[in-house]
Amino acid sequence: MAIYHLHVKIIGRKSGSSAVASAAYRSGSRLRDERLERSHDFSAKRGVVHSEVMLPENAPEAWSDRERLWNDVEAFEVRKDAQLAREVEFAIPREMTQAQGIELARDFAQSEFVDRGMIADLNVHWDMGEDGMPKPHAHVMLTMRQINVNGDENGFGLKVRDWNRTEMVERWRERWAELANERLAELDIDARIDHRSFEAQGIALEPQSQIGASAQRIEGEGVEAADRAEMHREIARGNGERILADPSIALDAITHQQSTFTPRDMAKFAHRHSDGIDQFNAAMGAMRSAPDLVELGQDGRGEDRFTTRDMIEAEQRLHRAAELMAERERPAVEDADREAALARSEQRGLVLSGEQADALVHVTDGRDLGIVVGHAGTGKSAMLGVAREAWEAAGYDVRGAALSGIAAENLESGSGISSRTIASMEHGWGQGRDLLSARDVLVIDEAGMVGTRQLERVLSHAAEAGAKVVLVGDPQQLQAIEAGAAFRSIHERHGGVEIGEVRRQREDWQRDATRALATGKTGAAIQAYDKNGMVHAAPTREDARKTLIDRWDRDRQASPDRSRIILTHTNDEVRALNEGAREWMRAAGDLGEDVRVTVERGARSFATGDLVMFLQNERSLGVKNGTLGTIEHVSQQSMSVRTDDGRNVSFDLKDYNRIDHGYAATIHKAQGMTVDRTHVLATPGMDAHSSYVALSRHRDGTDLHYGHNDFAGQDRLIRTLSRDRAKDMASDYDRAGPVQGYAERRGITFRERVAEIVQKLVPEKLRGMFDGLRSSEDVPGSDGEHSPHRRIELRQEKLFHHIDFAGEGTALPLPRR
Repeated sequence: MAIYHLHVKIIGRKSGSSAVASAAYRSGSRLRDERLERSHDFSAKRGVVHSEVMLPENAPEAWSDRERLWNDVEAFEVRKDAQLAREVEFAIPREMTQAQGIELARDFAQSEFVDRGMIADLNVHWDMGEDGMPKPHAHVMLTMRQINVNGDENGFGLKVRDWNRTEMVERWRERWAELANERLAELDIDARIDHRSFEAQGIALEPQSQIGASAQRIEGEGVEAADRAEMHREIARGNGERILADPSIALDAITHQQSTFTPRDMAKFAHRHSDGIDQFNAAMGAMRSAPDLVELGQDGRGEDRFTTRDMIEAEQRLHRAAELMAERERPAVEDADREAALARSEQRGLVLSGEQADALVHVTDGRDLGIVVGHAGTGKSAMLGVAREAWEAAGYDVRGAALSGIAAENLESGSGISSRTIASMEHGWGQGRDLLSARDVLVIDEAGMVGTRQLERVLSHAAEAGAKVVLVGDPQQLQAIEAGAAFRSIHERHGGVEIGEVRRQREDWQRDATRALATGKTGAAIQAYDKNGMVHAAPTREDARKTLIDRWDRDRQASPDRSRIILTHTNDEVRALNEGAREWMRAAGDLGEDVRVTVERGARSFATGDLVMFLQNERSLGVKNGTLGTIEHVSQQSMSVRTDDGRNVSFDLKDYNRIDHGYAATIHKAQGMTVDRTHVLATPGMDAHSSYVALSRHRDGTDLHYGHNDFAGQDRLIRTLSRDRAKDMASDYDRAGPVQGYAERRGITFRERVAEIVQKLVPEKLRGMFDGLRSSEDVPGSDGEHSPHRRIELRQEKLFHHIDFAGEGTALPLPRR
């Protein structure tokens, strides 16, 4: 688990600081301070692996000299309490190499600071901790004034107050997490960071600064106490004490995004949140002996895996709610209502296939739980539209929900079901609004992307309210961001109906390719597209990008009325592809005059005719994160956009600026999207799930581009795009029950651990039945069926299955946390 840290502070004279001294210390160099008439020499400082001053457009080249820059800042600021610079310090994932970490830090500084007009003094430190583990981090000292290009002696203008807003800091925190996670995925590093505070994540630990070895010097006489290491160690020591007092804090934090974890995951967390080897060892010991820790067995790579009692209880609550709803009867929709809905759809030209008709019967039957697994492009939304009419005719209120705003929008536009995000729905419930009732049908689309804890909360509320829930999704598409694979697990236990007949693609061989992607046969799909001239190799990724844009432009000009989208894995590549597409649009004369404005992601040029994407839900505008449109008018103050669904949206940029070019999008934003043609740039961070989504969005065709510097050949491309990264559940590691097939496919092996898990899970009042009983090692002659040892085993196994860890029997109520 990679570590997240980003901290912003002001360097100012009020605290006795010197900008020159601060810059010297962070760069590990010797700088002359003209104001103090002395030199600050930190050239002996170790661990500085990269140091540069990054200048925005129009900045004097002389300021690339660090000494000149900060002496000019000192000279310009005359107040005794002047704020001299802003410092942003952030941890670089230690899983990266130095070169990768430096590149990531430079990209972040460029996009978030330099492109906004700040001068950034970037220094990357690669310190080693006392335990020999690297602690890479970056310091960025930033100027606080705009650059005056009209002639002040040193070129500084007014201070930019917007750079000091709390919202800007929150943006930097979020963007650092996004950029780092994209790069980790692209590099095929199985680690992620979370920008949210521990408090926001429900973790009772104090955020820590990320620094290297203890600072040995003071940054000038009375200038700035440089012993940041002691503050870091004090926080780490306090966190270590919290873990020792309650190791479940650490286990809860680890299981925020993963249901199970390895000893290495625990070691990384303990290393981050402890001070020194002794406390590290004590924290590891506390976690390994924590009452909440449950040892599961081994994964396909032979690594021991663990989970927590809390995670198992969450899964049990999930499955108890699902089981209750699956068994609960309600009046089924009358055949007459269903037939009338089908007749109306046929009058509109929509004729359901046999599989769609079976799915319609399934979701409108007399059970409170419906489960529909449908491959990409099989017409799930169309079927749900017919079901909505039948439910409403029967007197039910139908609601829709999805994890993302754009998925909710797609569900609503495709089925007519009024839809919102699950987070918005849960927020309303928390306020006592829009609670479910027995007359409600709740349809959850893209259910495979919903984490275990969130889906458990929704199903538990629905089960208590007596509502009907229909889960719709595809376990092979994009995985849940948070821990678990709840949809897949529920489907394995309770079954459902599957729609496998692909309808989106117009040609039979392309429909076959989508079915291959859905069933894990990625290589067969890629070979089919290659056979039909739709896979294109280039010497480098840059060449592949250029070829892709050229093909996209030819397709655009040949078929201007057809829809298309460029898809790739990371936001960095999306930006490069957007810029390339705009160049071709500009050359063809299809764009109006450029207007340079600053939006949420930095400075951008927009023009009439530009394709744009909205990046944040905004109810007042009727847009969602992922809504696409075309600019009809733009100025430095406002923008008017015609969305792809035909609405006109106008807004002031000071009120809403979360917008970017929309020629290209990440694959993650494309789930649920349908266009006539897609153009896909493959990068090493892709896997079987993202390639399935990317290569199944089209009706007419897709073009897959890649560079030989990323993939030596098509065999390597297929291996990478075939990687199975499906998330697991704690219950996947049980030997019995309907999940065993999943476990066997994943190469999971198990330990004999029934008694241990029983001791961890059953309520205290039941544990007494085992008191005084001895294990087989203590019982001589215990081979027979009726021996004391065998009777103990039988009672343990019976109770173990009774608590429903495997989904069998009647679950005992476990205490809620």
